[in-house]
Amino acid sequence: MKDVSSKDRLLKLRELLERETDENHELSVDEIIAKLKLELGDEFKVEKKAIKDDIESLNRCGFEVMAQPGKFGKKYYSHQSRMFELYELRLLIDAILSARFITKKDSEELISKIKFLTSKQLAKDLPSQIFFDQSVKGNYKPIKIDIDRLHIAITENKKVQFQYGRYNVNKEFVLSRNGEFYEVAPYALVWKNDFYYLIGIFENEEEFRHYRVDRMRKVEITDQSFQRTSINISEYVHNTFHMYAGQEEWIKIRFKKDLINVVLDRFGLDVDIKKLDEDYFLLTTKAAVSDGLVAWILTWGSDAKVVAPLALVDNVKQEVKKLFQQYEEYYLRGVRKNVHPLLYSVNKERYSKKVCTNLVSFNGTLCKGIIIDKEG
Repeated sequence: MKDVSSKDRLLKLRELLERETDENHELSVDEIIAKLKLELGDEFKVEKKAIKDDIESLNRCGFEVMAQPGKFGKKYYSHQSRMFELYELRLLIDAILSARFITKKDSEELISKIKFLTSKQLAKDLPSQIFFDQSVKGNYKPIKIDIDRLHIAITENKKVQFQYGRYNVNKEFVLSRNGEFYEVAPYALVWKNDFYYLIGIFENEEEFRHYRVDRMRKVEITDQSFQRTSINISEYVHNTFHMYAGQEEWIKIRFKKDLINVVLDRFGLDVDIKKLDEDYFLLTTKAAVSDGLVAWILTWGSDAKVVAPLALVDNVKQEVKKLFQQYEEYYLRGVRKNVHPLLYSVNKERYSKKVCTNLVSFNGTLCKGIIIDKEG
């Protein structure tokens, strides 16, 4: 490039300082001219005074360029102020990497753009897509367009229609209701459990429902407007376990004291906690009673016990019973494989039907989860 106007040179200088310099990386005027030549061509010529005047012009326009004295009176220049601190960019990238609904390709593109918000050197310290488990990433590419459409519909109070489905055991995406379209009045998009959910009212029902956005297909904004009703979105999400819908009720659960931080992480510091004794505390809160809540309670095994309501107590009991029967049948069916033949041949009825975590050794063979009747 032979002819470069002063305006073009000024813009190139700004880009160069923004990209190449920061608080730890500075450039002298000679280094700036050398880098400009790499971009504009060997025929590019400029006086040192012109570069210094350009730097003063950038400062007057609000683009701060710091000057630090070096050896023999030489000055080194850098642009240090950024819209985002480095830790803020890390947070943004971490959020992108952990978001399952964002595809691998879209994640890479977003991260590349974020890295342009700081200097080239500092960008090297930011997380990379390479170091993240790709197995949790979604593969539905149009989701970014669907999210944008849903945001528009929410802002304009317009109903949306879409198909909805799930994957089967053959990893095939199967549409629900034979592919019929759902019509929903959208209220909010929330990010929960690393997925985007649409919260809204389905057709003419009064009850709020939620839908995973990555399971939607052919999302369209309709011409139908709707009148909003009052809903506390934060409370709705807070009371819904694993995004399972259910009737909200007051629940009481007794926990071992070791789980206090788990409970506070889930319900917040304002939740009603009462110390029962040195080993246990009681949680009282409002939650949507659902399969998701039962699954969450069972996560903590015998360290958590439902006190109320009785319907929830029964639900947990039934699930524990089914779980017990499932593993009981598994161990009894596999007893011939897991138990030494001589031990089994004595009398198979002497094996208890209880499943436990004990390991019994007989003649070098481990019998997992079986209580042995040793009489006779």
